[in-house]
Amino acid sequence: MNFQLRPAVTLFVVLSLVTGLVYPLLVTGVAQLAFPASADGGLIVQDGRVVGTELIGQSFSDPKHFWSRPSATAPMPYNGTASSGSNQGPGHPALAAAVSARVAALRDADPSNTAPVPVDLVTASASGLDPHISRAAADYQAARVARARSLPADRVHDLVERHTEGPWLGFIGEPRVHVLRLNLALDGIGR
Repeated sequence: MNFQLRPAVTLFVVLSLVTGLVYPLLVTGVAQLAFPASADGGLIVQDGRVVGTELIGQSFSDPKHFWSRPSATAPMPYNGTASSGSNQGPGHPALAAAVSARVAALRDADPSNTAPVPVDLVTASASGLDPHISRAAADYQAARVARARSLPADRVHDLVERHTEGPWLGFIGEPRVHVLRLNLALDGIGR
């Protein structure tokens, strides 16, 4: 019995140390060296305090702010420990009802806006955590934000333009706007 138990226990201890300690420390060290901002969670610090992250969206409902994509995470929106989509297909009645309610909320918030509602303002991303909206979604909301803040529309559009990120590597994906960064810039006007 001892002949079989000793190698099994030894292998268990060695593999536990390698996979549970050495490998995670090695990967963390490489990440800290190669991508220090992302490895630390892409924290956004303002006035000495953490206000969010580059990697996970936040929910905004004040008309003075740009609104993010909806989040499908549970039990609360943008729950970083529960990344997931709703897994509801385009014909699912619950998704259709949620999209209709979101479109109605956007129309109620800005009744004068008759433009088509961009799809990313009414549907969650695959992760449910996306911190970006499309440029079209930002442009759709710009007039509402300008009115709510009593700012010239051109000034808000300029902020949107300055906070628009191009496609990754110049050709992958679409231009996008980081909602928290844009809202922080808006909040900084007049400070």
